[in-house]
Amino acid sequence: MTLPDIPLSPAGADRTFQVDLRGLVDLLSHHLYSSPRVYLRELMQNAVDALTARRRLEPAAPADAFGIRLYADGSVVRVEDDGVGLTEGDVHTFLATIGRSSKRAEKIAEQRADFIGQFGIGLLSCFLVADEIHVLSRSAATPEAPAVEWRGRGDGSYTVRTLPASARPRPGTTVTLTPRADAGEWTRPAQVHTLARHFGSLLRHPVTFDDGTGGPGAPVNPEPAPWARTYPTPGARSRALAAYGAEVFGFTPLDTIELDLPAVGLKGIACVLPEAVPAGRRHGHRVHVKGMLLSEQAEEILPEWAFFVRCVVDAESLRPTASRESLYEDDTLAAVRDALAERLRAWMARAAASDPDLLARFLQAHHLAVKSLAVHDDEILRMLLPWLPFETTDGHSTLDEFARTHRTVLVTSSVEEFRQVAAIASAAGLGVINGGYTYDRELVHRLPEIRPEVSVADLDPATLTAHLDPVDRETELAAAAYLALARDALADFDCDVALRTFQPASAPALLMDSREARHERTRSQLAREQEGGVWGDILGALRQEVPRAQLILNQLNPLVRTAVAIDEPELARTSAEALYGQAAMLSRRPLRPAESSLINRSFLDLLAHALRKDS
Repeated sequence: MTLPDIPLSPAGADRTFQVDLRGLVDLLSHHLYSSPRVYLRELMQNAVDALTARRRLEPAAPADAFGIRLYADGSVVRVEDDGVGLTEGDVHTFLATIGRSSKRAEKIAEQRADFIGQFGIGLLSCFLVADEIHVLSRSAATPEAPAVEWRGRGDGSYTVRTLPASARPRPGTTVTLTPRADAGEWTRPAQVHTLARHFGSLLRHPVTFDDGTGGPGAPVNPEPAPWARTYPTPGARSRALAAYGAEVFGFTPLDTIELDLPAVGLKGIACVLPEAVPAGRRHGHRVHVKGMLLSEQAEEILPEWAFFVRCVVDAESLRPTASRESLYEDDTLAAVRDALAERLRAWMARAAASDPDLLARFLQAHHLAVKSLAVHDDEILRMLLPWLPFETTDGHSTLDEFARTHRTVLVTSSVEEFRQVAAIASAAGLGVINGGYTYDRELVHRLPEIRPEVSVADLDPATLTAHLDPVDRETELAAAAYLALARDALADFDCDVALRTFQPASAPALLMDSREARHERTRSQLAREQEGGVWGDILGALRQEVPRAQLILNQLNPLVRTAVAIDEPELARTSAEALYGQAAMLSRRPLRPAESSLINRSFLDLLAHALRKDS
């Protein structure tokens, strides 16, 4: 096969890209947008922009003088507007050139913020449902110009012709689509009406829909946005906004927060979720730009910590991306995000100051979100830290309540450590808070910033041990042999054994063993096993003084009193292993394989001893 000769340009000469229009149209119309349904949004958006331009030409016209009319009867979909319209030159410039937009033209470049679209390619979305787009337009800016017809096809070709003024007596534009057979899902009359209400319910221009049955056109947006209406009382306004939030999001808000940022023309509401959501799960927010729905999943409008609300807003100055299905990340969006975050902080401050019942319900559902915010926000910390719930030795309590009864607050470093000591610390009168959950330990340590009279310290095992009463001299001497056997039985677990008295008497033993201590013992064991090798040298360099676990037996417990009186060595060792296993299970930490094996072995040995005794 031989290739045809292609003339070569002189070295350094400029060249022009060869563009496959059919492929480009397919790329833009089928891969830029998330769903075929956006075709109607793009047509309505173009109509709104045309009306905006018409209003600039005729600012004194009545508010309802210009509108949008939709028509769908199953065979065609038509969108007609009373906008500024197009001349033949405009058609060649703006409809037949992909990538150019009337909003980018120099004559209105300084006014582009008044228009929804920015990219001039929205009309291509119609190729998602039709193979041909028919546009009939007449210019209001040049009244003497004839009407012009443009037909664009999916293969990239188009035709343009001028028509008598009688073809369109009034200025404006009509776009007509003949749907393909496979596009019926999106072009049936009922679906077109649904999509029109979905995308255009907050538009400021009158929009009507006609299904071709001969009845009057149904209004698509009969009322202004709920925050733009007038209500007889503040209570009525609050109820109306809550009802709108429930209609949009499908839940009854715990409260609604009005949002108003005049600098960017943003208005709307934030609906507080009535139930907790997993930390970090960000909900999408409904964002309208100049009344047109842009996105239902705009996560970027609020900071990550604000996952306890869902917003619906309408803005003038936010910039959409090319597909007009999300927001462009720029300085304006960053400023809006910060300003909305401040509105949420102000709402929490008002609730804390004037509505403690609302605040309590809010924190009950969303305390984790507030904790994540308080870690980095000193204002929220000072305002809400006393109200936040924590797991304590007094049960679930706010820090304010807990600090009233405990001037010295101890905080554990893990959930496991708290569960080990909670019952015994409570009986000893110690105030301990579980610091093992996300943010809790860090926040508890900042309590003195709010309550200077309270001191906070990490729980040290020695602190708890110091509150356990020693046994008398005679009892300790009588138990010495048993304790020696117990230490020997538990030597493989680096566990010491001591005898004390403490409440509750129902607790036979307390195992004091932190996660860090277990990790250090594991590392030391690896160093011993690798002694002399490269890894042995590395682990040896990291080795510290190895903290030992401590099994503290409770002399007040009948089972312990029976065990320490055992004079049979093997049975004594087995009972010590059983007490260690029970204490390890009560700590609710994951058991190591050796500990599981010890528990099974000690149980079987005790059972065998009981059977021998009975036989």
